[in-house]
Amino acid sequence: MSDTSEDRISIRTRLPAFLRRADPAVVTAFGCILLLLFLSSLYSSNFLSLNYLLQQLKVASFLGVVAAGVMVVILLGHIDLSVPWVMTTGAMMACAAASFGAMGPVIAIPFGILCGAAFGLLNGFGVAYLRIPSMIVTLASNVVAQGLMVVYTGGFSPQDSAPPAVRWLATGFVVPGLPNAILVWIAISAVMVFLFTRTSFGRAVYGIGNSERAAYLSGVDTRRIVMIAFAISGALSAFGGVLLAGYSSKAAQAMGDAYLLPAIAAVVLGGTSILGGRGSYLGTVAGVILITLLQSILSVMQMPEAGRQIVYGVVIIVMLLLYGRTPPNR
Repeated sequence: MSDTSEDRISIRTRLPAFLRRADPAVVTAFGCILLLLFLSSLYSSNFLSLNYLLQQLKVASFLGVVAAGVMVVILLGHIDLSVPWVMTTGAMMACAAASFGAMGPVIAIPFGILCGAAFGLLNGFGVAYLRIPSMIVTLASNVVAQGLMVVYTGGFSPQDSAPPAVRWLATGFVVPGLPNAILVWIAISAVMVFLFTRTSFGRAVYGIGNSERAAYLSGVDTRRIVMIAFAISGALSAFGGVLLAGYSSKAAQAMGDAYLLPAIAAVVLGGTSILGGRGSYLGTVAGVILITLLQSILSVMQMPEAGRQIVYGVVIIVMLLLYGRTPPNR
């Protein structure tokens, strides 16, 4: 063994136990968060104020909900490109359902989420049973969702406003000083951690991502798992759209377009392999926070949207080079 290798092992053994067990990508992401906060504080001390940090977490919660679903699909080794208009569909259908009678406000949020889950099931069926590449089927369903919403609205912004329950969920406070949107993200995060670490579904997702053939031969119903994973992605994308509609008080055309690249970038930035089978949800949380802070700083710098998209693309490429070059055994 070379001296360099011995030095690395010696340094690693001197680290605290939690750092030795930590995913390097997660540590890197949290390190970048601290670096961004430090650099932004040099520009203005307001960047470290409690109000600013809570506001950033509130904005991050919408992306975090969407990224949670995207991560499930990426862990399988697939991709979901239907996020933009599934988000828009969920938001528009929730606002539309709220206007139907006395039960409208009650069913608004579940109806919006179910519409997203339906598109997810369509995607999952195409991937699992028809064996269509996920990139193709999700892109096609995104176009279908866009067409349906354009037909529904006549090409204009919908007139339905977000019901009070949706606005309260996105902007209200159960705990004084802590926005409900953050609590929603915390709840979804807890469910996702439980799903990935304590259930057979989570183990199956990682297994399929590493080798779908091996997972199938070991008795995993791979088609069912793929269907469920895409349904989760669709439901969470729609739920993210519902929350965004509550935040802005109404749904709008193409309101989800700005979330596709950041969601994928957040997942990959957190160390999840784009080839599937490797990643932790804590990394995705770190990626979401990092992307949100990056968006805020770029906004302060008045960088145009085109420039931001370039930054997200570069982030994905760099993280692929760092963490996505070892393919799983398929």
